[in-house]
Amino acid sequence: MSGEQPPSNHPSGPAQPARAALPGYPAASPLDAATGAQALALRGLTKRFGEKIAVDAIDLDVPAGSFFGLVGPNGAGKTTTLSMVTGLLRPDGGRAFVAGVDVWADPVTAKTRMGVLPDGLRLFERLSGAELLSYLGRLRGIPAEVVRERAASLLDVLDLAEAGNKLVADYSTGMRKKITLAAALLHSPPLLLLDEPLEAVDPISARAIRGVLTRYCESGGTVIFSSHVMALVEELCTHVAVMAAGRIVASGELAVVRGSAKSLDDAFFHLIGGRERETEGLAWLRSSQA
Repeated sequence: MSGEQPPSNHPSGPAQPARAALPGYPAASPLDAATGAQALALRGLTKRFGEKIAVDAIDLDVPAGSFFGLVGPNGAGKTTTLSMVTGLLRPDGGRAFVAGVDVWADPVTAKTRMGVLPDGLRLFERLSGAELLSYLGRLRGIPAEVVRERAASLLDVLDLAEAGNKLVADYSTGMRKKITLAAALLHSPPLLLLDEPLEAVDPISARAIRGVLTRYCESGGTVIFSSHVMALVEELCTHVAVMAAGRIVASGELAVVRGSAKSLDDAFFHLIGGRERETEGLAWLRSSQA
């Protein structure tokens, strides 16, 4: 009969609410060649927490094969930015591309192209280091034999071979950083994102981690890491971006960002608008007794 609707094939019941769309975050669309060629490209990436803008519509290009430092004072937005890039924190606007793949439009593919070492990552405490790598490798679909070979190589290079059967719960801070780095490298991603990878790490562990990261870049990989230690960034990085108050205030090759300053530390101080503090009021500080 005219006007009748065909019977529904779905069971009756309350309609399910549609998933909320991400505000200001467009669907995937073709990229220009320059953007697609970058290891990481950010376009208008934004994050707010209430009234506070933590990341303010930033644009950033990270060239493939670079050792890229992301620096800034506490609260600048570094960790928030990396969290949005890795899929741990949903942006309020803008886009993030890893090797040309939109992180939030195609998160599964994007995450196969990155290895992540976030700050304060929780680990499976009741597994040994070798068991942890085996478990994570199988989760990624890597054949068991390949996982065993790669895990053995990573444990050896990171000086964890003797601790391979030790529970992660008994690992020191340096050992935890190294096993997490091993997990990030296990699937041989083209991009590594590291949040303060050398914080609270002893000199021997730090040396091992620096060696692995340098070798990784020399083999064609790209490293992005955040740090507060300007001397470390100046030693390791080919490129750097300086963040302050949620914005990128300078970005490019390290020598260009440093400019005519004596050191990256001096350039950083100038770029973020730092000012020297007067110390005359501390004249009472001296070695003699009061």
